[in-house]
Amino acid sequence: MPPQPDRPVPPTSGSPQPGLVTATFTVLWRRRGALAGATVRVVGLSGLAGLLVTTAIFAFAWPVFTRMRNQRIWYQQVEDPYLHDQSDLVLVALGTLPLFLLLLGTGGAALQAVCSRAVAAESAEAAATAATARKNRSGDPVPGRLRPVLAVYALRGLIVWPLPLLVAFVADRLTGYHLDTPEPLERGSWPHTLVEASPAVALFVAVLLRLALSLAPAAAASGLGPRAAVRRSWSLTWTRAGAPRVLALALPLAALTAGAFRLVVQVALPLRPLVRSLVEQATGNFFAAYYAGVLAPVIVGVLVTAAVTLPVTCTAFAVLHDRLRVPRTTPRSAVDAADSTARHACSPQGPGPE
Repeated sequence: MPPQPDRPVPPTSGSPQPGLVTATFTVLWRRRGALAGATVRVVGLSGLAGLLVTTAIFAFAWPVFTRMRNQRIWYQQVEDPYLHDQSDLVLVALGTLPLFLLLLGTGGAALQAVCSRAVAAESAEAAATAATARKNRSGDPVPGRLRPVLAVYALRGLIVWPLPLLVAFVADRLTGYHLDTPEPLERGSWPHTLVEASPAVALFVAVLLRLALSLAPAAAASGLGPRAAVRRSWSLTWTRAGAPRVLALALPLAALTAGAFRLVVQVALPLRPLVRSLVEQATGNFFAAYYAGVLAPVIVGVLVTAAVTLPVTCTAFAVLHDRLRVPRTTPRSAVDAADSTARHACSPQGPGPE
């Protein structure tokens, strides 16, 4: 037979892949109806649940507010300045913090599942080769499942945050001011300096771990189990192509989230005196009204920031995960597509003599 010219390997899609930002906003625009509806539902339900949880916490901590009010009245009667102790409220806040983290994680997991489904649907529509179509019909797990994404959020939190919390606790016990016990380490000594700086080092390590596991929710939404999703995120991030892309995506999104939260809280500051006066008139407790007023702009800031930034963040990381895992699947898909093209080219002639 005469030599056949080399056939070019067909790509996995019919057109060159657009940039990450372009692809992200393309998905956001084309799937805006589904994403907007899901965002409203998730943020609305999370806000309602958060309001109920906050009300329950205030009811649980009401004896603390009552004791603070009685102490203030007594100090006013003896004409002595009163500085209320916040240690009991700090303990209540720390004890109930996991409830709010669970609400935030559930809402984030739900939006990540929706955004991953949108990215998968967009990729399926953009796929043009027979190999990609055959792969989509081969019974792969349906992307966008909520349970593994929520499990990944919990697993990622267990991986990232115990180290800085433990180091901060130990450093506080060794270098902090405690009235009942002397400082175990002498101030100014090098052990004191090292222990005092250890929380910053632990926080830096936690940030690196968090960046390395940024793709885990998107990997879980694509059909992987929690541990497999964590391993895939780790392997995709610590590569020459993955690390700069994850960093270049995470830093602007973090700045956007922080800036939006700060802006919304500042705009919502007039809610403080309004909520304070309403709660004080309803309960007669100044301290409960004061802390309710402090929390009101923060709650509004969290909800509005989540509604604005979470769809963008979840969609961007889903697109990035889809881009970074392509090189692992492209060679096999290219070979299948090339074989299919060769069989299609030879089929009209039928089998010939060698």
